[in-house]
Amino acid sequence: MSRRFTILLVATLAIMLAAPAFGNSQGPPWLHNDRIIPEEGCSCHGAGGSPSNEVILSISGVPRVYEESGTYNLTISLAHSTYIAGGYMIWDYGDGNFTPGDGSKYVEDSGGALSHDNVGNDWVIVWNAPESDVGDVHFSLAGNIVDGSGAPDAGDHWTILTFTVSAPETATPDADESLRTISVGDYESLFGQKSPEEIEAERQAEVASSYLEQGNLYFWTTLSILIVAAVIQGEFYERRFGGGPPHLDMSLAMPQGIRRGALTLGLAIGFGWAIDTALPWGYTLVIGMCLLWGVFGVYRTIVQARAEPQDMDLV
Repeated sequence: MSRRFTILLVATLAIMLAAPAFGNSQGPPWLHNDRIIPEEGCSCHGAGGSPSNEVILSISGVPRVYEESGTYNLTISLAHSTYIAGGYMIWDYGDGNFTPGDGSKYVEDSGGALSHDNVGNDWVIVWNAPESDVGDVHFSLAGNIVDGSGAPDAGDHWTILTFTVSAPETATPDADESLRTISVGDYESLFGQKSPEEIEAERQAEVASSYLEQGNLYFWTTLSILIVAAVIQGEFYERRFGGGPPHLDMSLAMPQGIRRGALTLGLAIGFGWAIDTALPWGYTLVIGMCLLWGVFGVYRTIVQARAEPQDMDLV
């Protein structure tokens, strides 16, 4: 097999094998569907991409009213009846400044928002209040607790917490600001009493759902790899033992190339749209495979048009 085909095969397999492992363990992107994550939420996770009241998202140390240039230690926590680790992103709309602690980092292109640097819990960060009175400061906090599968799936749960810190001298400050905690979520789902049979039934349902989703993911990804490998192998054997691709007259190659090129361009636009809108991976995979097939069709038209005519191709 030629070096060019070998490199193409290895690169394609590497990309497709890496697809199931894509995730946000080191922090989510700033934008999703053209909206910022603290407002949009982690909609690629969870059932139906919707917020869940099963996760308790809380932040402690929040002042009721800020002092100009004041410094406040905030602790962000996640709680769930089954899972304990996840991630977060917080933003104050640029009114103040954050300082990341252990396990946190600045979000690229956000103008100062913070997110987790690795999957965990109980992140301690510092918020520096504005140097002057800018009025009430609004915060948006997104939290996502995960099932540890390594992929954004229905076993993950996320929610959003928004809150406001009042402007100076507009409210009475707490005697001990570190004791004030703001949270969102259904505590009944966290502390509600369930029988061992109910807990086991829920666990089995989650395991079954995870196996089905992961099985589908790896089955269709593996099938796509086999199809791509078979096409590349066919090209190799045709060149090595079949004398190369058959000749295609230019009068036929031109309209065929235009048709296939237009179809491939449309598929490329569709694939970009699928990625941008976070379309379910199954649809994205189908569009991507059709795009590869279109690219291959254009490639075949070109190489056949360039192939030397054989005796059987001459009239």
